[in-house]
Amino acid sequence: MKIDTRERDVVIIGGGPAGGTAAALLAEKGLDVLLLEKESFPRFHIGESLMTETWWVLDRLGMVEWLKTTAFPRKRSVQFISEDGSPSKPFYFFQTNKHESAATWQVERSVFDEKLLTVASEKGAEIQMGVSVDRVLFDDEGQATGVRADLAGEDVEIPAKVTVDASGMGALLGRQLKLIRSDPRLRKGSIFAHYTGGYRDEGADEGATLIIYTEGNRGGFWYIPLSDDRVSVGVVGDPDELLKGRGGPAEILQEEIQKSPEMRRRLCELRQASLCSEVMVTSDFSYRATRCAGPGWVLIGDAFGFVDPVYSTGVFLALKSGEMAADAIAGAIETDDLDASRLGSFAPDLVSGIEAMRKLVYAFYTPGFSFADFVRSHPQHRERLVDLLTGNIFKEGVTDIFDDMKDCCELPEELPLESG
Repeated sequence: MKIDTRERDVVIIGGGPAGGTAAALLAEKGLDVLLLEKESFPRFHIGESLMTETWWVLDRLGMVEWLKTTAFPRKRSVQFISEDGSPSKPFYFFQTNKHESAATWQVERSVFDEKLLTVASEKGAEIQMGVSVDRVLFDDEGQATGVRADLAGEDVEIPAKVTVDASGMGALLGRQLKLIRSDPRLRKGSIFAHYTGGYRDEGADEGATLIIYTEGNRGGFWYIPLSDDRVSVGVVGDPDELLKGRGGPAEILQEEIQKSPEMRRRLCELRQASLCSEVMVTSDFSYRATRCAGPGWVLIGDAFGFVDPVYSTGVFLALKSGEMAADAIAGAIETDDLDASRLGSFAPDLVSGIEAMRKLVYAFYTPGFSFADFVRSHPQHRERLVDLLTGNIFKEGVTDIFDDMKDCCELPEELPLESG
């Protein structure tokens, strides 16, 4: 494998949804873009549930019409189910959104991510697989100048005007610069896998995302219907309780399923579901970098921050941050202003949305709190809650819900951005 080591306008580290979006939109603007991905695609990845607000970025990328041709289930609602199996009424997206975006998709990430890179390539981005970046390079004045990558055992340096870290939870540059701060209140781990044959509801509810509380609101399951009679199942909880001293991941996941009346009903009683993937583990959820950009560099997607996966925010924040960053980078290069303030001009808006979702996660983990009960007591906030669950996090007034929610939950203080 050979890579031309000429200077690029933009080098992007990572080929997930954030990197793929940024690559596609920057290449579409005529910039010289190189994306480096350490893995070979297609590859398995968790995070299959698209929030409805992804529609706008996907439409800009030209992917909506392709999604309509796939067998991916349509997602029209989110439903919460208590630890004893009592369901809330579904939160239907079409109740607050009359646009076609009110129905989104439950995607197979291996297919979705590969398609996104194909789109980026078709728009002119150069995609190189199997290339691991181990460091972002800086000059003596602190300006990012490109990356150092491992190319078949040989270190090569590739210069760039702007370096974009979309390396996911590895957060290469954020860790290199010691910018990553975890949220100790949301220190969680998860165990997840795919099953075939799990029960799913009928009609408009067939593709619904289910969020199922575990005992005492200490954690929760996600239950996401996929194509080919598969379902994505994951349990999130305190890693000390969930992961330590209890055997292997498959054994723990099965034990947690048996402890949950609703999960047991769907996977063992109404249908006899079978495990059809490796059982995987992640830990140390919920972190964020203190800065989104610096001279010649930008962080996007999980490389900037990760919010607990209970609401399926990951792909939406990846797509949205990739879009916002691409517009900022294109403007910065056009004006030859690669300063932190220009490259990170989108950061305040992005962070306000992330903080709204973090507050909603705090509410979810509050013992005794129920979204269904909250909406019954505060019906004026039902639309705001649906907006948040769909990713409409930049809508004016949507965060007014927290004025009343703070009386029911201990909500976090917002984490400010540091200036670059």
